[in-house]
Amino acid sequence: MLDTPLAEVPALSLADQLRDPDAFAADLGGSFRRFGFAVVADHGVSQGLIDRAWAATAALFALPDEEKRRYFVAGGGGARGYTPFKTEIAKGADHVDLKEFWHVGRELPAEHRFADAMAPNVWPDHPEGFRQTFTELFAAFDRAGDQLLSAIARHLGLAPDWFDAAVRDGNSVLRLLHYPPIPADAAGVRAGAHEDINLITLLLGAEEAGLELLDRDSGRWLAIKPPEGAMVVNVGDMLQRLTNHVLPSTTHRVVNPPPERRGHSRYSMPFFLHPAPDFLIETLRDTITPENPDRYPQPITAHDYLHERLREIGLVKN
Repeated sequence: MLDTPLAEVPALSLADQLRDPDAFAADLGGSFRRFGFAVVADHGVSQGLIDRAWAATAALFALPDEEKRRYFVAGGGGARGYTPFKTEIAKGADHVDLKEFWHVGRELPAEHRFADAMAPNVWPDHPEGFRQTFTELFAAFDRAGDQLLSAIARHLGLAPDWFDAAVRDGNSVLRLLHYPPIPADAAGVRAGAHEDINLITLLLGAEEAGLELLDRDSGRWLAIKPPEGAMVVNVGDMLQRLTNHVLPSTTHRVVNPPPERRGHSRYSMPFFLHPAPDFLIETLRDTITPENPDRYPQPITAHDYLHERLREIGLVKN
């Protein structure tokens, strides 16, 4: 077994937001300030839908490699469809990640104003029901994300609906991740140390050991193991930048399993919640103080920021 100490991230219930929104916002914000991460149960995504999604994910990645590669979009930056094993690399890493993944994005009408910035989805012929399952799951993550952003806004002293306009038609991505079995002498790890690009990430599948965060207080890696069915939620770099590091984006990784688990696949489903491409990431004025001066005096659009970061992790070529 892995002997990494557990991060003492408190388990919160999203159902408490209805009972006492201010208290839930304080608890969520406190967990983010301390760890950059939170664990959230009662998130409203039905277990039946989640079970369907796990089954479809396993069936998708069990397809022959040549069939999966039919859905790889050359030059697409991994935005939609299939990205093969050993493609993505963490910023500054020496080895590529030991994973393959599939991206589902927001379904937009052909004439939508963001059609040029947000690629259409790629849907596989198999497994059956894939499109319906992940269209439903994307919408469920969207709803849960809206509730969490409302709590974050309250925590920051903003109106509870402050993020609504920012994320309406946002460039969010649902990633289906497969970490295949690996040999004992594998070079690299399943996911190298990195920070996420987006506002917040909502993750299902962290019950399987491997996810670790770098604790800023101790400098140690700490394991995250949520209760069964709970989401792990973490701050991304866009939210860190927006809040002038009041809410920090924490370095995390997925380490290789112990010998007895190396012959097993690991699956997870992160939902990277992004604002709309034209959202201007500009430091919130109330986060600028004499002790915490503005780290980002030059605003940037979400689209430009995303493109910069995709180049850094090897999904977009210079």
